[in-house]
Amino acid sequence: MKLFDKKVLRELMAKGELKDAKDIKRILKEEFGEIIEEMLEAELEEELGYTKYDYKNKNTSNSRNGKRSKKVRTDYGELEIDVPRDRENEFEPKVVKKNQKDISGIEDQILGMYAKGMTVRDIQNHIENIYGFEASPTLISRITDKILPLAKQWQNRPLENLYCHVVMDAVHYKVRQDGKIANKAAYVAIGTNLDGMKDVLGIWIGTNESSKFWLKVVSEIKNRGVEDILIASIDGLIGFSDAIKAIFPNTQIQRCIIHQIRSSTKYLSYKDRKEFCKDLKLVYQAVTEEQALTQLDDLDTKWGDRYQIAIRSWRNNWEELAAFFKYPPAIRTMIYTTNALESYNRKA
Repeated sequence: MKLFDKKVLRELMAKGELKDAKDIKRILKEEFGEIIEEMLEAELEEELGYTKYDYKNKNTSNSRNGKRSKKVRTDYGELEIDVPRDRENEFEPKVVKKNQKDISGIEDQILGMYAKGMTVRDIQNHIENIYGFEASPTLISRITDKILPLAKQWQNRPLENLYCHVVMDAVHYKVRQDGKIANKAAYVAIGTNLDGMKDVLGIWIGTNESSKFWLKVVSEIKNRGVEDILIASIDGLIGFSDAIKAIFPNTQIQRCIIHQIRSSTKYLSYKDRKEFCKDLKLVYQAVTEEQALTQLDDLDTKWGDRYQIAIRSWRNNWEELAAFFKYPPAIRTMIYTTNALESYNRKA
């Protein structure tokens, strides 16, 4: 089965074959085993110099000689894989060496290829980390030809038609590209469905974060089956809200409070920052929107002469900053910030 095929997963749940975390772990283990076997096949192709059914280009006396079963330890537990063999016993696999019994951690290396944007150079760097030697371009090509379709399948998988909450944010990083350091942005969207289950809807790689690119991301999400998003938590990027509204006009926008606080405090003198933030906390931690507006007026009275720019930003964006006041505390905690996605980015 395919890892992200939700229809099959739900059928397994209906049959009682997918009941808890152990069953999920089993499915993940099976999928990872298939990836490792594909990589071993790619290695053998590189060793022999021809693909499995391409005998016309064979230029060696060596050939395939079936497979042997091998048990290895992984982060998913013990796993049994089929390792391809060659007739002359010259094949020395690198991803799982002949005497290697523990391959824990390789899962993260493989997933890292996808998270770094999937450029050929980035993937090559990760593969070289896995293998521990400078892999030839031909070997890299053979491996990526087998693994990239798995990533593409995940990237293009159908999504649910409704998400009650979607967090969207970008993480910025630098990569070496063509001998130069370039800025990249990984655009990430995490959705929560009506059952309360979170799902990474996708990761898209672009240059610096822009509302134009977010419009492309949101359009793709719609094209993959999403008909509506109830609430979207975003940062304060100019034009971000408009990009979402253009595709999902009824979506409620919640601008990230933490991003707004960071934006406000950059206008403050260091000696006033602690006291200002203490007063500002009374605004966004108020019980009701009416109380929050009263506290904002008090903040303006006390600090407006010195920090009007910081306070004006809250007033100008109040509709999107105050959206969470419409909901009970449990939902407020979930939607008022994009920090959950930032936490995911740190782990990815």
